[in-house]
Amino acid sequence: MLIGAPVQSGAGRPGCIMGPDAYRTAGLAEMLGSLGHQVEDRGNVAPRQVQVTHGNAAIHHLSETAGWAAALTQAAYDAAAQSDMPIFLGGDHSLSIGTVAGVAKHAADQSQPQFVLWLDAHPDFHTLESTTSGNLHGTPAAYFTGQAGFEAYPDLPATVAPENLCMLGIRSVDPAENAALNDAGVDVHDMRAIDEHGIATPLRAFLERVRDANGRLHVSLDVDFLDPAIAPAVGTTVPGGATFREAHLVMEMLCDSDLVTSLDLVELNPFLDVRGQTARLMVDLTASLMGRKVLDRPTRSF
Repeated sequence: MLIGAPVQSGAGRPGCIMGPDAYRTAGLAEMLGSLGHQVEDRGNVAPRQVQVTHGNAAIHHLSETAGWAAALTQAAYDAAAQSDMPIFLGGDHSLSIGTVAGVAKHAADQSQPQFVLWLDAHPDFHTLESTTSGNLHGTPAAYFTGQAGFEAYPDLPATVAPENLCMLGIRSVDPAENAALNDAGVDVHDMRAIDEHGIATPLRAFLERVRDANGRLHVSLDVDFLDPAIAPAVGTTVPGGATFREAHLVMEMLCDSDLVTSLDLVELNPFLDVRGQTARLMVDLTASLMGRKVLDRPTRSF
């Protein structure tokens, strides 16, 4: 099931509003169909109308982001109940305020723990008090793990335990986030650790924990997890990201695990892309997650 979330209120640069249609144009649904999956595209979610305020003057588009969160929480909850694999097409990463909350509520209904794999250059672990940029795409992970300071957001219907959150590819962390991550006990693997030990080792250990707990696994894939040399279409580029092979290895291991129950594709900004390069790569990565093997992948010039 495909669900569009053309959110850009949480970002600092416009363009993510075009993300869902870029994935569609890049052939996401057709690719899934070719792999034998039944595909239903439910179109785009619309935000609810809410009005909230906060004392941090740096924050922008708070009411709009809270409206998206409320709408996406319900949409994700419904999709998780009705589909084996809802895929949320973003949109900036603030969409995960709603998508993770919604799928976590469904997991709680099933008496299963919700796990989250966060593939991102940034931990997005700011609160409304700690953010200095005011860009609310930097807050979802703190919100859905139940950190304090989110009274302006919708009430959290279910919490992801911080120890059930694994972050891979991190390489840009603000001091306030670093302290909060340490206090919360989130499992964080930055690019230094990946350079030293590889990306398979921490992912394999995390997947074993999900399996042992009979958990549900949500994957949130941010374009800036990838190195900007291969994925330029993001407004928050950070050099030194995952390579083409590292990213496909992650997706192939996730496919082999048969544990993934929902997926975010976020921060694609088609306005910054080069002939659709990033959109096509994100579709190819999704294909690896959904069952396409190396020998099935067509040769393509990027």
